[in-house]
Amino acid sequence: MYWSRLNALLAGGERKILGIVGPPGCGKSTLAHVLGEHLGERAVVVPMDGFHLANVELVRLGRAGRKGAEDTFDSAGYVALLQRLRAQSRDEVIYAPEFRREIEEPIASAIPVSADTPLIITEGNYLLLDRGHWAKVRALLDEVWYVEVDSHLRLKRLIDRHEQFGRAPQAARDWVAQTDEPNARLIESTQSRADIRFRWQET
Repeated sequence: MYWSRLNALLAGGERKILGIVGPPGCGKSTLAHVLGEHLGERAVVVPMDGFHLANVELVRLGRAGRKGAEDTFDSAGYVALLQRLRAQSRDEVIYAPEFRREIEEPIASAIPVSADTPLIITEGNYLLLDRGHWAKVRALLDEVWYVEVDSHLRLKRLIDRHEQFGRAPQAARDWVAQTDEPNARLIESTQSRADIRFRWQET
């Protein structure tokens, strides 16, 4: 079913944007990159995470302890990029940012998008949120897949990820409970706006 939907998106010849959304740790980045690798030059992955606010700005705003929440991203900037991608001229290369987890910072102009790329795959947490600038995102996407996975596996992935990038085990568990999970509940509340659900069958 999923490959047939991809083929349908590519069939028309014009630029299409596929959104991959789901709570932290569900595997949306993995899915986006699997699809991107399968499609090769026909697709490019442009993650929403490139619009994380810089750490220095999060500190200034008093939001460093909630990094990953909806108001810790440049949501207006993300909307502007999607609008540019929809209207890209043939002589233009658009450069998108990406998030580097090893330094916990976004890097500008890291992902080139050529005008002849027919499919953009964008993935992130808040693609279906219907408030603030996020509310403008859904109309800019041709299709949205909501990614699900076993909740215990998702939580384990999150804790392991935080430990891998430097948090002590208890600090990792606390961050998941106090930051990631409130965000996850908000994201889960938006799933009815997706076109289909993608369910990982991992154990």
